[in-house]
Amino acid sequence: MTQAAQDRALMVLDGLTKAYPGVVANKDVSFQMRRGEVHALLGENGAGKSTLVKTIYGLVKPDSGTMTLEGEAFTPSDPHAARQAGIAMVFQHFSLFEALDVAENVALGMENPPPLRDLAQRIREVSETYGLPLDPSRIVGDLSAGERQRVEIVRCLLQDPKVLIMDEPTSVLTPQEVEILFETLRKLRDEGTAILYISHKLEEIRALCDHATILRLGAVVGTCDPRATSARQMAEMMVGGTLHVPERDIGTPGEMLMQIKGLSVKSPAEFGTSLKDIHLDIRAGDVLGIGGVAGNGQDELLAALSGEITAQAEQVFYADQDIGALKPDGRRALGICAAPEERMGHAAAPDMSLIENAALTGRKRKGLTSNGFIDWRKTRSFAEEIIERFDVRTPGAGNAARSLSGGNLQKFVIGREILQDPQVLIVNQPTWGVDASAAAAIRQALLDLAAKGAAVIVISQDLDELMEISSTFAALNEGRLSKPRAAQGLTVEDIGLMLGGAHGMEVADV
Repeated sequence: MTQAAQDRALMVLDGLTKAYPGVVANKDVSFQMRRGEVHALLGENGAGKSTLVKTIYGLVKPDSGTMTLEGEAFTPSDPHAARQAGIAMVFQHFSLFEALDVAENVALGMENPPPLRDLAQRIREVSETYGLPLDPSRIVGDLSAGERQRVEIVRCLLQDPKVLIMDEPTSVLTPQEVEILFETLRKLRDEGTAILYISHKLEEIRALCDHATILRLGAVVGTCDPRATSARQMAEMMVGGTLHVPERDIGTPGEMLMQIKGLSVKSPAEFGTSLKDIHLDIRAGDVLGIGGVAGNGQDELLAALSGEITAQAEQVFYADQDIGALKPDGRRALGICAAPEERMGHAAAPDMSLIENAALTGRKRKGLTSNGFIDWRKTRSFAEEIIERFDVRTPGAGNAARSLSGGNLQKFVIGREILQDPQVLIVNQPTWGVDASAAAAIRQALLDLAAKGAAVIVISQDLDELMEISSTFAALNEGRLSKPRAAQGLTVEDIGLMLGGAHGMEVADV
């Protein structure tokens, strides 16, 4: 490919604007992508990234502005039209059927799939060519998160895309899997594919991307070369101010709050991971980081600790009381609160207002009911406190949960639990899909809660996050938990191997 061809704009966005009632999602957005370029799209939650990529993919029709693809007007009426034109997208949430095999899932995402036998051969060829080995006959429910992402990517590659959109692609991958993905994307780049890359992991942006466009409040506020710009500088361009770095003060853990003794529970999900002989001491003031690749029992562990899954006798204790049979309301009354990974539908009811969602988990500890009736004045006040303290971007507390961006809903859910002053807080993926500024604020709030004497258990796939805030660390693999270790001194490389089950799930004492 000649330098002239590489420099010529492949896609141009000019003046794109899209408004919804009460908010302008995109305001006069203009930038261009070249062939053979990895172009980062950066911005806080609610900055307009999702609306913009949905416009490119034909899911949203702009109010004004134009797009061109290879010099021709580009106005996709739906995703089918976008795919036909050469636009492919790997979404943040996988759209796969767990009961079907890899080839069947790939076929469902193609416009005109060939016979399954021929398709299986193409999957093998393409996956091997790009370093993403896949067995077309494997059931998706049996695949790891990294392997599932390969299915999504290979499905896109079979369409020979001109533009590939990647939305938070590394949130469920180990460091080793991230490097494999990056090698694949670099190969695609070298072949002339333009890649639009969305991520809140700014060091990844610096390692991979050639150019970055920064959005704030729906508008383009700057561009940069990520290789010549620090992660902190990019974060401050995104937020328009100084970025706060969480301050951790690791003290000596205090009294024992919870004890888990030989906890084994069967996963309620068909393709879930059952917990096997979990032992854990949970102490006041400790921030216990639990790492693990998605699908290794994270959801089941949170459910077992919060009471969504009950346990056998003498497996879960709180202050020497056997609480294995207690359900979430009973455990909340004792001071055990939780925030699950799935925000919409699990942590929050989509069609309920933020006021109603505040009442769902806060009614006991915040005293939001009287004689069996909800005190709506107190509940509104609680919801508004969450919105103010955690900078939740919403027109008001009366808005439905589904109206919030993913990151803002995450801030609301985490804030709702922290403001109940729990004795033990268990959170799964606390900053997943959250921008740098909001992530720093959430991490600081968790550290502040621990400093006040609470025990905080952070389940996360973000190793940098765990190393930043954890005082102790354990790895979850196939439903088994390693012995917790002091976090100080552990390397990301060692932990990455632990997450994959290496070293017998143990590392040297530090």
